[in-house]
Amino acid sequence: MKEYEIRPKAIFDEYLRLTEIDTKEYFGDSIREEIPCPSCNKMGEFSFEKNNFKYDECHSCGNLYVNPRPIENAFIEYYTKSPSSKYWATTFYKETEQARRKKIWKPKANLIKEMIKDLNDSSYNIIDIGGGFGVFAEEISKIWDYSVIVIEPGPHLAEVCRKKGLIVVEKFLEDVSKEDLPDKRNCFVSFELFEHLHNPENFLNSLNKLMYPGDLFIFSTLSSKGLDIQVLWENSSSVSPPHHLNFFNPYSVRSILEKTGFNNIKVTTPGKLDIDILLNNKEFISDRFWNSFLDKADEIEKIQWQKTITESGWSSHMMVICQKEFKDYE
Repeated sequence: MKEYEIRPKAIFDEYLRLTEIDTKEYFGDSIREEIPCPSCNKMGEFSFEKNNFKYDECHSCGNLYVNPRPIENAFIEYYTKSPSSKYWATTFYKETEQARRKKIWKPKANLIKEMIKDLNDSSYNIIDIGGGFGVFAEEISKIWDYSVIVIEPGPHLAEVCRKKGLIVVEKFLEDVSKEDLPDKRNCFVSFELFEHLHNPENFLNSLNKLMYPGDLFIFSTLSSKGLDIQVLWENSSSVSPPHHLNFFNPYSVRSILEKTGFNNIKVTTPGKLDIDILLNNKEFISDRFWNSFLDKADEIEKIQWQKTITESGWSSHMMVICQKEFKDYE
């Protein structure tokens, strides 16, 4: 996989341009609150500022996160009303749908099916939190024998999902009730949402209340310890406020999950783009080793390095599977 296949430069650059304008409109005068690290609750240390958002790094657990943080209402307004959010929901998703279906969502649907089968019981309904354009829900529906439901608060995306014939709950997860979902045996999934959350702990507590003991939660997010993020840091396009507020890692994500009533936690980093992202951002790299490697390594060597990064837990794309504990946390 190459980065341009799922993020065409011209379309992505236009999205970033609109985002920069919207950031000033929706967050310029917003109240901002000091917060501790979302995982370990210790105070981080300022690392850098980007687009008028400051990022702290937690030297205890390694998280990278926005602090001080605009209040939640500012984000709700942004995601439901801003031109850049509409552009993402219409133009970006539409123009990249087929490439993402082939490169990301069809393989991910098969991966999720296998992950659940590995537990020796696949009789779960699938609840896709932040289902976006509905492509994953479409693909998993083709190979799944139980219900597939999309939770999508964005009005533009929710309408797209409905037009595809998908069952949609048009709410933020924190506003969803058990009555909105099938009874028991649910597997909640969430892809590239965790880094957007205003308050990850509240999100996980809300999710826990919707789950029955033994229900599954599978999600992907960005890792602060991932190769391309570590090398590029503030120059990483993944560090994109106001969208990406939290960068957990394989260590810190376990901590917040255990704290909010989840166990049987397994973390992998199945990313495929770290090396390609570095190749596309060489002008920001000052490290002598990486400059030398990117200039001299052949394609086979780059593929081998990407495989090593993926298998050793150092890719920036992180996948987590866990269960609600068999204990009443409600």
